[in-house]
Amino acid sequence: MTTVGQALAGARAAGLDKLDADLLLLAARGVEPAALHAARSWLPAHDTDTLPVDVFAHYRWFVERRLAGEPLAYVVGGKEFYGLPLMVDARVLVPRPDTETLVDWALELYPDTAGPARRLLDLGTGSGAIALALKHMRPSWTIDAVDASSAALAVAAANADRLQLPVRLLQGRWFAPVQARYDCIVSNPPYVAEADPHLSALAHEPMSALTAGPDGLDDIRHIVAAAPEYLLPGGHLLLEHGHDQGPAVQALLAA
Repeated sequence: MTTVGQALAGARAAGLDKLDADLLLLAARGVEPAALHAARSWLPAHDTDTLPVDVFAHYRWFVERRLAGEPLAYVVGGKEFYGLPLMVDARVLVPRPDTETLVDWALELYPDTAGPARRLLDLGTGSGAIALALKHMRPSWTIDAVDASSAALAVAAANADRLQLPVRLLQGRWFAPVQARYDCIVSNPPYVAEADPHLSALAHEPMSALTAGPDGLDDIRHIVAAAPEYLLPGGHLLLEHGHDQGPAVQALLAA
């Protein structure tokens, strides 16, 4: 039989860092993804507890997947975004903390919760992270979320249903299924160049959600060119882009 401490030591000896080893063991015990970090305090007091055989087998499987480079969020089945516990898997990109800036930005543009209800469009919604975070913070807003992938929209729909946050999901490439105008269009589109050497570290995530042509700007070009037709007067377009793409994106917006 294997104890908690022995299982953790074995995972670290195999090359896993301490945080991942801890979180994966808790996940193997059935702790929900959103509660994993808080539950770490359980481990030191139970170092000598014997793990049930099925839990240890599950843990070893989790460890193998993580060592193979699979994102932690996929292994445990969830990722927190803007305080919301989202289900994520290989059908969608793992939500990044940097993307929360887009949510902050939209909320700052329309800070009056008692003001007129706004219409917002999330392009390339993936797991639904941005759309659901905004609906959570501004329940009166009407939010549409678009993705070309039916598989990604299934994840977004599951998250919306579980969190009881009603957003309208539309399938199609960028503006193709859109028939309305909006106060604000938000997008975290693919913006990585197809030959970027860092892509190898992201091999488990959907390439369609990451890459956009030779310079990474193909999708941003399309969105910038088409957005005016779908914005209400005085509306805003908010985009995430790569750390070195600022001048190029500014030039596109100014054209």
